[in-house]
Formats: sequence, C-alpha cells, structure tokens
Amino acid sequence: MAALSKPFDYAVPPRWPHRVTVGTRVRVVLHGRRVGGWVIADNVEPPPGIAVADLAQWSGWGPPVSVVDMVDWAAWRWAGPAAAFLRTASPPQMVRDLAAVPEHLTISDAPRPLSQVAELTQRALSGDSPALMRLAPTTDLIDAVITVVNDRNTIERHGSVLVLVPSVGWAERLAARLVRRGYMATTKWDEARAGWPIVVGSRAAAWGPMPNMAAALVLDAHDEAFREQSSPTYNAVDVVVERARRTGTPCILTSPSPSVVLSSGKTTLALSGSAERAGWSTIEVVDRRGADPRTGLFSEEFVRLAHSVLDDPASMTSRGPLVCVFNRKGRSLLLACSHCGELAQCTNCSAAVRQSEGGLVCPRCGEERPMICAACGRLRMKTLRTGVSRLREEIAALLHAEVGEVSGSADDAEVPAAPVLIGTEAVLHRVRRAAAVAFLDIDLHLLAPRFSSTDETLSLLVRASRLVGPRQEGPTSARVLVQTRAPAHPVLVAVERGDPSAVLADEDAIRASSGLPPYSALAVLSGTQAEAFAAEVERVGLEAAVTLSDLPDGGYLVRAPDSVVLSDVLSQVPRPPGRGLRIEVDPTAV
Repeated sequence: MAALSKPFDYAVPPRWPHRVTVGTRVRVVLHGRRVGGWVIADNVEPPPGIAVADLAQWSGWGPPVSVVDMVDWAAWRWAGPAAAFLRTASPPQMVRDLAAVPEHLTISDAPRPLSQVAELTQRALSGDSPALMRLAPTTDLIDAVITVVNDRNTIERHGSVLVLVPSVGWAERLAARLVRRGYMATTKWDEARAGWPIVVGSRAAAWGPMPNMAAALVLDAHDEAFREQSSPTYNAVDVVVERARRTGTPCILTSPSPSVVLSSGKTTLALSGSAERAGWSTIEVVDRRGADPRTGLFSEEFVRLAHSVLDDPASMTSRGPLVCVFNRKGRSLLLACSHCGELAQCTNCSAAVRQSEGGLVCPRCGEERPMICAACGRLRMKTLRTGVSRLREEIAALLHAEVGEVSGSADDAEVPAAPVLIGTEAVLHRVRRAAAVAFLDIDLHLLAPRFSSTDETLSLLVRASRLVGPRQEGPTSARVLVQTRAPAHPVLVAVERGDPSAVLADEDAIRASSGLPPYSALAVLSGTQAEAFAAEVERVGLEAAVTLSDLPDGGYLVRAPDSVVLSDVLSQVPRPPGRGLRIEVDPTAV
C-alpha cells in the first residue's frame, strides 16, 4: 500500500477485463476506504481460513517486474519505505494505455562516430562493468551514447538503452538530438514502458520502466543532482549500477572529475593527455594573498577580464554574459595570517581551520595545532568576512554596466538579460553559456569544512568550463578566472593542467587515513526521535564496529565499516511511527 508500505493479500475478480501483473497499479478497500497500491507478487497462497477480498479497481500500468524486484533492496540500502521507491518508479499520472512501439527498432543509418570518445566507449563496453570514463568537461558526449546504442551486443539484447543525465532540460535536449539523427529516443514514461529503444531521463529515470534493459549509460555521474535530497536519500547512479548487475547488461559512467567514491572498485578509462587537456577551458588563477584590501573582491585581473568581455558586444551576444560566482550567504568564515595573507589550513587534509580555545582546529579531520601561520610563523590571524550584501551594486559601479542577480531560491524565474550576472553557484546551473566565468572567492568552496569540498569544487569548475568552452575556441577572454588565497591548492593546479587524476589520488589518500567513504559508510540521524533511535543503533551495531558521534546541529553521525554493515544495522532497528526521524544515508554535507 502506498500509505502503509505494507503488503496485503487480495484476489483478482473472476472475469475481470483488466490484465493484472506484478507492478500493476490498483485500488483496494481497506478499513472501509479505497486506497491505492501496487501488485508486488502473484500466485500467493493466503493464510488458511482467510477469505481474501477482491481488488476494487484497476488503476493503470506500473513498473515492470525487474524494477519491483529491486524495491526491497533499495529500502534496505537507503533505510526508507519500499512504497517511496515504487512511487518514484511510477508515472506522475495514471497510464492506462501504452504508447505504440516503433515498427522499426533498427538503429539509424547515420555514419557511426570515429572519434576518440567512440573508441574509448567501445573499450568500456568490452571490459568489466560498470566502467568509468573520464571525459573532459567540453567533450560532446553524444558520441558515447551513439556508440553504446549501435554496439552489436546491445542490439542483440533486444532491449532499451537507458541514458541518465543530471537534469530534465539536458534529457530533453539529448533526446531531441538523437531523434534528429534518426534514433528512436524518448523521455516519456509510457513509451519507455512500451519498450522504446532509447530512454533518456534524469534522476527518477534510474527507476525507468523499460521491460528489458540492454545497456545503461550515466553522463556526468559525479553530479549531485543524481542524489535525492528528500528521504530516502537514494543515489540514482547506484540504482542504475545495481540494475545492470542484476540483468547482466553493460553499464558505463562518464565524468570529467570522478570522485573517489564514484571511482572505487572501477577501472577508469581516459582520453590521451593532450585530448583531455584540450577539453578543459583556460583557467586563470589569481593569487589574492598580497592584494590591496581596498580592492575588495575585485582584482586587477578580474577588471581586465570584465572589460575585455564588455568591450566586445558582438562576441558577448554570441557567447553569453560574464558570469560571476560568489557565496553571498557567507556561512563560512576563513582565517588568514595578518602578515602574509596565507589562509589557515589543516596540514593534514587542507580544509579551512577554525579558532578554538587551544589554538586552531580542523572541523573536517579534527587535527589541532597552535595559533601559528604555517607559512611565515607569525602568530596573528584575521577573519575574512564573507557575504557582501551590495556586491551587485559594487560590480555595476565598477564596470559601469548592468548587472543581473541570479538567486538560487528562484529556479523558475527568468534569468536577467544583462551583460554581467552575479549569483551563488546556482548561476552555473541557470545559464547555458558564458563569455567568461569569474569565481570571486573560490576558497569558500575549496576550503569548506566538509569532506566533500574537493568534489564539490571540482564540480563547480567543470560546470564553469563547460559554459565557457574548450581552450582552443573563442577569444582570449574566454576563460575561467579563479580568485584565491591558496593558489597552490592541488585542485586548482589540477584544473589548470586539465588533468584531475593527481588531486583525486591525494583525496583518496586523505580519505583512507581519515576513515571517510569509500573506506567507511556514513548516515546522519536527525529529528525529535533521533536520540532514542541512535541509542538503539549503537546497541545493535556494537559487535559490527558501528560507532556514533554527536553533530553540532543536534543530530548523530553513524559510521560503519561499509554500506552493507550500515544497512544491516539500520534495518534491524524498528523505525518509530510518525515523522520525528530522518535517516540520511551517504550524506555529503558533513
């Protein structure tokens, strides 16, 4: 049942005109009320002496058997109700008639791609699954899609190719491109359920209703959009990988900067060094350690870049606006040496440290040290305050140009038609192209006291590079400018070189020494009933080496040796009724 997430036995009425199979959506009478649900099993023998009531209504088509079979696994993996995953796998509106399957399921006669991406994809198809391809940000990924679709083994499986992308807009654009090239691609639930050859979708499409999946391809698998923010906090990439494992079909993940967790247990394939470097935009790192404080957030390099964009209106019209990124909310306060301007960073994991009674402490790994600058040995620190309320007005006055603000809280609002845009990182998601991108203070992301700060910063730089375009194209102003007080940070060095492999290796070493994922599994418990639930989790997980620690906001962090142990322990503790408990498995903002 959708409301109770509990199985009940019902009988199919004799001579019912409707076809009822596993996954079918129905309505039943329960305690005098009609409620909706799904058929999750058939040919079930009821308990002796029990008269089973008939189904009340056939509502429409639901997910296929292969998806229904995964629901219990997902409920165990992410500590959520099974009904939540069945709801995600079902259409937003009842579907009673399926779309017709195209008569010609053969692949387009268009010439097959012969690019390096196509060759790399062919290697991934012939290797172990899932395979991980590291492709630079500006790489056109449609060659990878076409290569998977045209693969002989894919065709012989007589199923659908699932292509997962981070956003609905991207899915619609990719499907349209495939259709224009003669391929039968769809983003619609009923057509996917009918068995169309190519199904393209965003996060929820990981539960897509294809009767038979021939292959799966996840583009930009590192993107946080694949993670469901509401409980249960499932990851669509993990769902697709599990579906492919169960059906024995190939699964390929692509990413310009695959995280350590995403890379764990997979063989990473990459283009040649020169090809990968060419797929990144030009990155200009501006060292702000010795900057005149009167310049505020605006370096000379930023002003020159802005004027080079504004002085070329024709190019700006074709390439887009100048996009400025700044964390206006300013929830992080950074410490810097009053003498040399060097940021106070953890010597173990490079996160920004905070001042404590005994000196400096890292909120990420817990390392402590005296109040001493690691660069020059001086003892005085100053606080760099963030969150400038009039930043848009200051840029407008400085550049004598119209500046539009893009708010992260207004996703449906129209993006201002201004030559300069300013906003949080949300602006990178709202704009399709940019003449240039300027991070006014990348340190707010780069040194954030979260274990995911490296992955998040790389993701932002990937999006910025994709907006600007590859380094060989466009004028010299087509670049990503990064203002920082940590110019030698491995992340910045890596993106300058167009090769993230070194920084990801360093990140892997840090996580291994700190016991962070993938070398452990985490969950966050919060809510009014979290304390009692946490106590029971600690008791049940004692022998399995599961530990709990308090979080600053009043919640609890659960740490287990791996995800299997974590899920087993969480599933053994009865969940209290009501909404007083939230379980977030695999959290990132810790």
